Amino acid sequence: MPKKILVWLSWGVDSAVTAYLLKKQWYDVTAWFMINYLAPEWEKCSTLEDIEVAKEVAKYLDIPFFTFDFRSEYEEKVLNYMYEWYKKWITPNPDIMCNSEVKFKVFLDEALEAWFDMVATGHYAKITKGSGDIFHLKKWVDQNKDQSYFLAGLNQKQLSKALFPIWDLEKPRVREVALEAGLPNAMRKDSQWICFVWKVNMADFLEKKIKPKPGNIVDTNWKILWIHKWSFYYTIWQRKGLDLWWQPEPVFVVKKDLEKNEVVVWTEKDMDLYDDKLTIKNMHFIGKTDFKFPMKLKCKIRYRQADQDCSLTKTWEKYEVIFNEKQRAIASWQICAFYDGDDLIMSGVIE
Repeated sequence: MPKKILVWLSWGVDSAVTAYLLKKQWYDVTAWFMINYLAPEWEKCSTLEDIEVAKEVAKYLDIPFFTFDFRSEYEEKVLNYMYEWYKKWITPNPDIMCNSEVKFKVFLDEALEAWFDMVATGHYAKITKGSGDIFHLKKWVDQNKDQSYFLAGLNQKQLSKALFPIWDLEKPRVREVALEAGLPNAMRKDSQWICFVWKVNMADFLEKKIKPKPGNIVDTNWKILWIHKWSFYYTIWQRKGLDLWWQPEPVFVVKKDLEKNEVVVWTEKDMDLYDDKLTIKNMHFIGKTDFKFPMKLKCKIRYRQADQDCSLTKTWEKYEVIFNEKQRAIASWQICAFYDGDDLIMSGVIE
């Protein structure tokens, strides 16, 4: 009897190809669309349109299609967390929280309760099973699109029940498969929006819960350059949205001063942007935990960053990372993911 697979079917081509490949491999495939957020019409939220696209794909593949309303779960596990962190001038990483707490927790639990064997998504990563029944999370074959960083919060149960069927296809080939299969959304563009707000403007979205508080934008000599409206919205290394077009060189956010309500900016050459070490707290281990420190590893402090050589040491309850080369714009409360080759072995919050 074929395994029952519940596919998280969005409107995108990756999840459509995921469903197509699984059906081609004779799995018993069912598609679910997760409703994460519905906005008023004036916000131009595309969720209702996306549902229709996903439904069209499921009909074309002749597989059952259901929608599941996860709005309350998103609000509790992702949105409220995001609002509270922004209020403290901390820039969260909702994509990682979304994957570990909703897509591979709430969604997975619902699937297992409904007697599905596994869930499948169109994520760009690979899962393998090693010795001792340890599941490994590995980089995707296409390094330019690898999403293992966003999956750094997954655990062994979640990996054991998940499938990433497009793991061995580079992105151009995924699109080719969609065209060859005649999928209705084969030429639809990829989304560049974070998982829970879809195409809603972030500043407008945050203003629903966080009242704007104007303050000064200053350089590192404390000279006032301009006025900001949403201090909580700026992130370290941000350039867009500063409206400092008259500066002779591009300027970037280097610090945020919560007490003074000031955003500090300077050029890329400012050494406040660079450091060769950071401290990790709340380390999360993907599989094995009995590592011997110090360790020579590769790591990333942001999505799509090239692998960085580092040394990881453990002191008491914290971990210290020392980089071979200084890093640009290390941001507190973001995630640092550690790799042993292509194997993502642990991740932690940057302190």
